[in-house]
Amino acid sequence: MNPRELVDGAIAGAVGSVALNVVSYLDIVARARPASSIPEETARRLASVAHVDLGPEDRAANRRSGLGPLLGYATGIAAGAAFGLLLARRRIPLPVAAGLLGGGVMATTDSSITALRLSDPRTWRRTDWVADAIPHLAYGMAAAATWKRLRPPSRRGR
Repeated sequence: MNPRELVDGAIAGAVGSVALNVVSYLDIVARARPASSIPEETARRLASVAHVDLGPEDRAANRRSGLGPLLGYATGIAAGAAFGLLLARRRIPLPVAAGLLGGGVMATTDSSITALRLSDPRTWRRTDWVADAIPHLAYGMAAAATWKRLRPPSRRGR
């Protein structure tokens, strides 16, 4: 294992996470929809399962509002790092890498909110799926493009 592949993957995952958030915020602006409460609810459930006391409710609410987005970044960065480790020596076309990264993060987040009983994707409407898929596609495209850009020419499959 080369630590550079792990770091490059983590950087790509961080860039992808920024792209996901930008697209999500643009959706909030464009459709005038409220921000999702799922990140904060995820933080609440995980703290409860881990028996972590976040303090009195006023402070706990503030901590959850910070922890929710941090969990999202952690997921995106970890996915990029895993991608970097697992696929460092393989030649993968950019669209395939984008699909693997975006689809993998979407599957991870959707399965975790299902396991935590915060949402049931089986009940989602088409617009819900689109609103979930587009930011994850942006994640995948940004992470894959960053990964490709960070790789030295000899490792880019040229």
